[in-house]
Amino acid sequence: MKNKKIREIVKRKNKRPIVCLTAYSKTIAEILDKYCDIVLVGDSLGMVLYGMKSTREVSLDMMIKHAKSVKKGISKSILVIDMPYQTYRNKKEAYKNAKKIIKSTKCDALKLEGGEKIINIIKYLINKNIPVMGHIGLLPQSERGKFKFKGRSSFERKRIIEDARLLSKAGVFAIVIECVEESLAEIISKSISVPTIGIGASRHCDGQILVTDDLLGLSNFTPRFVKKYSNIKKMINESVLRFRHDVINKNFPSRKNIY
Repeated sequence: MKNKKIREIVKRKNKRPIVCLTAYSKTIAEILDKYCDIVLVGDSLGMVLYGMKSTREVSLDMMIKHAKSVKKGISKSILVIDMPYQTYRNKKEAYKNAKKIIKSTKCDALKLEGGEKIINIIKYLINKNIPVMGHIGLLPQSERGKFKFKGRSSFERKRIIEDARLLSKAGVFAIVIECVEESLAEIISKSISVPTIGIGASRHCDGQILVTDDLLGLSNFTPRFVKKYSNIKKMINESVLRFRHDVINKNFPSRKNIY
């Protein structure tokens, strides 16, 4: 693996937890870059920014446009980009689109959802020197209906563990584990050699990721695994209300706001 920053992430297995957040713009990326090890341009932008019902509506061009903006705000973090739905249905399609993303955005790596079903595609990309982050457990691109956490049944647990094992063996540099039962995430984290990044998974993972808009309190998404560290929506409401009041009462603009 040629990328030095990615090699450093792999070495962090069982050491200081890896900090990951999502970004869709240069402004947010500049802030995250100070504190994060990995910044993900997630296809969650479809729902967060565009009001889409699922990530399956996100296009390749949308991901590239936002990733270009994010890249301008990053200097030290690893930039990972989600490959959107139906852009990696076979090896040739995956490689063509992966090359397009990397060439257009200068990102460090790509993230693909799935294990056994797409393992040959992932192996192909890695053999072509494209760094890949895996994603197992709840797979938003594949899910239909209401999202439910994974790992209830023994069959489901065995399948997810096998997905993790296959991805690790294939050479991914890290694996996102989404919405799985805590003991399952712990088993996976202890049984594979690459770092695990949890979201609704377990403190036993080697790192954690959240959607930045969720932790800032900008979204109305309130699953159990989200901790809201701010209430930016309330602050925006208050600021806009004050602006409205000042405009109506002709307190804005004041002398210092005009030329």
